[in-house]
Amino acid sequence: MSAPSQRLIESNGIRLNIAEQGDGPLVLLCHGFPESWYSWRHQIAALAEAGFHAVAPDMRGYGKSDRPEAIDQYTIFHLIADLVGLLDALEAPTAVVVGHDWGAQIAWQAARLRPDRFRAVASLSVPLRPRGPVRPTSMMPQTADAQFYQLYFQEPGVAEAEMERDPRITVLSSLYGISGEGAAAFRAAVARGDKVGTPGMVPRNGSWLREPALPSTLPAWLTDEDIDFYAGEFKRTGFRGPLNYYRNVDRNWELMAAFTGVAVKIPALFVAGDHDMVMAAPPGIDQHLANLRQFVPTLRDVRILPGCGHWTQQERPGEVSAAIIDFIRGLPG
Repeated sequence: MSAPSQRLIESNGIRLNIAEQGDGPLVLLCHGFPESWYSWRHQIAALAEAGFHAVAPDMRGYGKSDRPEAIDQYTIFHLIADLVGLLDALEAPTAVVVGHDWGAQIAWQAARLRPDRFRAVASLSVPLRPRGPVRPTSMMPQTADAQFYQLYFQEPGVAEAEMERDPRITVLSSLYGISGEGAAAFRAAVARGDKVGTPGMVPRNGSWLREPALPSTLPAWLTDEDIDFYAGEFKRTGFRGPLNYYRNVDRNWELMAAFTGVAVKIPALFVAGDHDMVMAAPPGIDQHLANLRQFVPTLRDVRILPGCGHWTQQERPGEVSAAIIDFIRGLPG
């Protein structure tokens, strides 16, 4: 099958670039950090082949999409409205929304707040978490020597300077570091007694990219061409837009107060890797997954992929595509 076509679409007052392929019911694919529409390259083709219209936008701040400068232009309400605007522009009354990483968080909230427009939700790597009693950043770990990476991302310009120094190293370190292979290498280093940092923590006055060491050979699921594509995008756009998502976590907490307790009421699927260090970072994640149906009573299935890290749809493209297609085909109507 040929590569997806791309075009710019007006949505919610900005222009969003979309990659699309196929005809049929709309499936909207929302990527995470630090990625682009390209992270869905395998699923776009598989969904199109299965009879769906697959649409993967460069999310606000990424790729060829517009990149507003102001931090407050990246709230959860802006991000959900971008998706609704895409449906309007595509003249689609409803869609299945699929998200990974930050895209998963957006997909969950779109499912909660706009069940009239999103008829089902599939989330990869990030389960729905209920709104807590205090601001998210106040709960993030920090010590005299290190701080949680999302705290490190808060000060405008700091993380940008590090990431933009060499976007190729930034992308490679990110994709390998929390992949299944990167997680296995980390555990092996711990077992050897090597001095390694705590996952997710950034030394004060240190580097976010210090660990793990770059791989001598790429994992089988990742090619030099893939790295080149991502690096080329970030060399052109920088990282300010993507980092602004993290700079709104407290603002989102404030904005979502009125919707505390609203459950997901559309059919849902959750897929994650058992080697995903990001999913394992919050305390009590095992118990949270066991109780996920409290917040998502319409949850149809939870699939945990053995040996898979954080980049589910890239590390296990065939399994993830099949899970999404089976889930959609099982929906009412």
